[in-house]
Amino acid sequence: MDPLLKLLASDASLSAPQIAALLGITEAEVRTRIQQAELDRLVLGYRAVLNEEKLGRDLVRAIIEVRITPERGGGFDKLAERIAKYSEVRSCHLMSGGYDLLVEVEGTNLREVATFVSEKLSTIQGVLSTATHFVLRAYKEQGVLMSGSAPDERLAVAP
Repeated sequence: MDPLLKLLASDASLSAPQIAALLGITEAEVRTRIQQAELDRLVLGYRAVLNEEKLGRDLVRAIIEVRITPERGGGFDKLAERIAKYSEVRSCHLMSGGYDLLVEVEGTNLREVATFVSEKLSTIQGVLSTATHFVLRAYKEQGVLMSGSAPDERLAVAP
């Protein structure tokens, strides 16, 4: 992977001067390469990983296994893209195994998520079945431990 993109993926809060210093290139080159990566849709967005628990936000998140019938001429893509457009959907992935799509949704309460599944998702033509799993607690989100720095639980190696 491009070293600049690798740095952005690990910490998008790095400034152009910091990236330039780390890579040994000019700030102007960093800005140009980032702009080009955005235009090429290599970089799709920038996000902070928030600790919803500490923020006091009582969001309800669910992971939904969805079985679908592929559409003629569009396969899984058209239906997956349609599902992904709902504002409740945080992510949508085509999967191997016993179901076709893994859909992560978020709502302000249990009823909102249940309504999405029963009135929007399951009523789409081509959706065969759904299985909803509610997230009780997040321990790691997008590669970040939610509890802060975890103590090193490995045993010390004695010489």
